[in-house]
This record gives sequence, structure tokens and C-alpha cells, in this order.
Amino acid sequence: MQTDTAHDTNRGIKNATGLVKWQDLRQLTRGQIAYNVILPYPFLLLSWWFASHSWYVLACGASYLFFAAAFRQAHDGYHHSLGTGKRTTTALLLLLSVLLLTSLHSIRATHMEHHRNPLGDSDIEGSLAKVPWWQAMLGGITYRFAIYRQGWHLSNRRNQRFIWLEFGLIALIVVFALVLTVFQVSALKMLTQVLVYHLLIMILANASVGIIAVWSVHHDCDEAIARTERNPLVNLLTFNLLYHVEHHLFPAVPSNHLPELARRLDTAAPHLTKQHVLPSTAVVMDFINSRLGKLKEKYHNNGKEDECPIRKRFV
Repeated sequence: MQTDTAHDTNRGIKNATGLVKWQDLRQLTRGQIAYNVILPYPFLLLSWWFASHSWYVLACGASYLFFAAAFRQAHDGYHHSLGTGKRTTTALLLLLSVLLLTSLHSIRATHMEHHRNPLGDSDIEGSLAKVPWWQAMLGGITYRFAIYRQGWHLSNRRNQRFIWLEFGLIALIVVFALVLTVFQVSALKMLTQVLVYHLLIMILANASVGIIAVWSVHHDCDEAIARTERNPLVNLLTFNLLYHVEHHLFPAVPSNHLPELARRLDTAAPHLTKQHVLPSTAVVMDFINSRLGKLKEKYHNNGKEDECPIRKRFV
């Protein structure tokens, strides 16, 4: 019965998306390609500059922008939609693996499985969407190791060599940071400060990926496999990463064109884009009113239970 329901849902989605014109959105201009390649690195340099001056609040803001932009670059790299050749894409994934302290070739393997069987039994990437939000938040570190393990098993020998290379380079960076910290070379004090800051903030960012990039865009989805977002400021600050149902339905479309794809999908199949990542004001107010109603009901019932039986006879 569940298999038939899933088949009917997939057929309905396929029929709806067949009405959307999207092939023209695969094309990128030279300016867009340059933007895709350069995007994360100004934020990285800015975060390092802030950290070198011990302005850690500003550094954290810049690090967030770097991490989100780098996540977008890697994500488009998985799908070969950066506009670059395969060698350049591979080089960018290697560079980002070191900077983000994570094996992107490993994640690439599990991400492709995520698209082949979204939220299915073999989809380790989407597994956090099936648990409560607090479990998704607490499970960030173990989730990462599960991704690495399955990514290795899903990879061919070439991809496994890249995974080994990425982990080897990350290990060298970590050892170098430990040496600088232990010996406290005065001439390299600023470098040590920036490097230790970057390592710590990237560990924290990687631990939060599960709740932000998986649970928030996939939990409790009804008619579509993912959620989307229409708040322009949120989409600006997340570099279009929250147009997630659009990405799942048309993974070949670069992130540059997801806003236009969203407009077309809203027109052709609005039932597929009705579930948003961030709740609307009406949804928030309904939730608050529902909670308040339950509290009042509970208080009212408790008052009846606690009422003196002798007093009730004289009322």
C-alpha cells in the first residue's frame, strides 16, 4: 500500500513538473561562472581578518557567510552546475574540503544517493529529517561520521582516493595548528590565533549542518519531497540554498537560477511549493494560540480536580 502511494505521488510530481520550462535555466554567463567560483573566499578572508584583531562576533558573522557560500559552491559542484570543467570542479572540492574540515567527495557520494532515493532506507543524508528537531540538532557529529562511512562504501576507487587525500590534508592542518598552539611561537602568534579560531568555528558549523541543511528542508513534507522558502532576505543570506524543492525536482539547474525556477514552479504547480522552511506569521500565531489553549484547559481541569469535595456540596 505504501509503495503504491509513493508511486502515485511520484507520478503526480512528474506530471506537474512536466509543465515547467527549465532547460534554458541551465545556461550560465561568464560573469555568473566567475561569481560561482569566487563567491566564498572574500567572506573567508574577512573572517580571518576579524579573528586576527580578536573581533570574534564579526568574525563569526563572516564565517557563517563563508560556510553558507562554500556549501552552495560544493553543492553545485556535486551536480556539475558551477559552469566549470570537471578538473576545476574537483580542485574546488579539494580546496573546500580542507577549508571546511570535511570530506566533500565523501559527502558527494551520499548526496547522489539522497537524490536517487530521497528519504528512503538507503538515504543516510536525509535520515535526520525523520527525527524530532532536538535529535537532529544533537546528532550533528555522529551524523557526519555516518555520512563519511556510507560515502566511502558508495564510492568507486577514484573517489576513495580523493577521500583519503582530503582527510590527509585536514589531518595535516589540524596537526600544524596543535604544534603552533603547544609551542606558542611568538612570531606566529597571529597565525595561530586565526587558525585555531577557524578550526573551532568550522567544527561547530559542520555539527549544525544536519538541523539546518537536512531537517529544516525535509521534515514533515506532504505532497513534495522537500520544502522551499520565499523570504527574499533569508534567501539572500543563504545564497539560494533554501529553494530546496526546486533543486530536488530540477537538480541540473544552477543555484543562480533557482529564484526564476521557483517563480515558474509557483505558477505551474503551486501545491509543490506550499510548504516553506520558515513558518508564516499565521502559522506561528496558530501554534501559540494552540499551546495557550492547551495550557488553559490543563489549568482548568487541574482546578476542578483540586476543588474541595466538601465545599462542592455547599455551592
